[in-house]
Amino acid sequence: MAKITTIIDIGSNSMRMVVLKKSSRFAFSLINESKARVKISEGCYENGGNLQEIPMQRAYESMKSFLNISNNLKSRKIICVATSALRDAPNSKVFLNKIKKDFGISIRVIDGEKEAYFGGLAALNLIHENDFVTVDIGGGSTEFSFVKSGKIVKSISLDVGTVRIKELFFNKNDLDGAKAYILKSLKQIFDLDIEIPNTVVGIGGSIRALSKAIMKNENYPLDVLHGFKYNVKNQLNYLDDVISCEDENKLSELNIKKDRFDTIKEGTFIFKTILDELNIKKVITSGAGVREGVYLDDLLRNQNGVFPSNFNVSVRSLLDRFEIDSRQSSYFGNNARKIFDILKPLHNLDDELGTMLVIASKLHSIGNTLNFYKSNDNAFEFLINGLNYDFSHKDRLIIAHIIKFSKKSLPKEKNLGLYEDLLPCIDTMKWLSFMISLNLATNEDFSRPNINYSLDEDILNIDLPNKSFFIKSNIEKLELPKQLKLNIL
Repeated sequence: MAKITTIIDIGSNSMRMVVLKKSSRFAFSLINESKARVKISEGCYENGGNLQEIPMQRAYESMKSFLNISNNLKSRKIICVATSALRDAPNSKVFLNKIKKDFGISIRVIDGEKEAYFGGLAALNLIHENDFVTVDIGGGSTEFSFVKSGKIVKSISLDVGTVRIKELFFNKNDLDGAKAYILKSLKQIFDLDIEIPNTVVGIGGSIRALSKAIMKNENYPLDVLHGFKYNVKNQLNYLDDVISCEDENKLSELNIKKDRFDTIKEGTFIFKTILDELNIKKVITSGAGVREGVYLDDLLRNQNGVFPSNFNVSVRSLLDRFEIDSRQSSYFGNNARKIFDILKPLHNLDDELGTMLVIASKLHSIGNTLNFYKSNDNAFEFLINGLNYDFSHKDRLIIAHIIKFSKKSLPKEKNLGLYEDLLPCIDTMKWLSFMISLNLATNEDFSRPNINYSLDEDILNIDLPNKSFFIKSNIEKLELPKQLKLNIL
């Protein structure tokens, strides 16, 4: 696969592009993301499904701009897909041929099931969850991909979309007709005769807009959309308020952004109907969708569509781009696991927290790469946003805080600040802080010693082959969890 790849997705409402750069075999990072709300399907459902000239021109001009970005970023591969609007329109070849003739780009019009599969593939690999159904509400259709135990078991597309519902029903103030139309379409889901999970991974502009508004309404402390989750029952009244809102000023008061006013009521109506009928309890927001799914389908074509076990694309990408010495990163990860395991009788922490400690230990030196001074603070701020994929918000905050407090003193309750509600208790954070601090202190000279640890009741014995005044004094300065004592051999 090319080192820099461009994926363009022409939807009914928006055209979106991502430019992704590989850093190693399976690792990549986003270097550009662009969106144009061209509304290519505008007016088509009221005109026999045919694309109209003005929307097609908007899409054409946006394609030209997207390709300028791609070329200037030296992208060597461009994959362009189109979904509901172009697969439904009888005159779609007019647009497809013009793009091919003028730009040399062949647009791949994908069917609904494939579109749903790409959304499911993105969520499967980039969202920290194993059992869910993706819901991707577009302008012309809504896609569902059912994931069970980390595998896609079924994908389906329904002809239910914001622009379609708006033109067929909402413009006529026929909400009952819209509801009946959606419910009739949803029967296709129940006819699949598969288990429907109670968690939705939400994809698409309408669902993301709602999540952004909910985050603002709830004063959510982390400004990260991907991976944001909420309980459906806590937001039902809010969804009803959006649907019943009669003027744009009210939508602004509900924290809906202006560029979403035109279809947010329809999108919310569709989404709430789906949540009710499928009995969904939890929504997880995905910043990744069809574009990332198309990319992963290409990247992982020899991997059955999934990353290798124990591989995290965000961690690998960050290490590829920012680690100082791969041998040191690997050593710190291995030593962190040894420390965590030997102290488990005292800290009694879940193994998942051990994994967070290992990742934090590997990524610690990123702060030095960004700027040596205040390196822990640099890493903290960077990783909150840099751990983009396959981490819950809680996990990315734990990793960032472990690094932030990898010092001689342990964190206090007040140090957890805004994120206290998303983090484990202070005693857990103290243990994690101590363990990474010990890990770093024992290898302060970067000699990567083969250390033997043993636990004698509440005494941790450290058989340190590189013992020196420098190393020993740094270990002795560490603040210890209350029930622990150290003995350097």
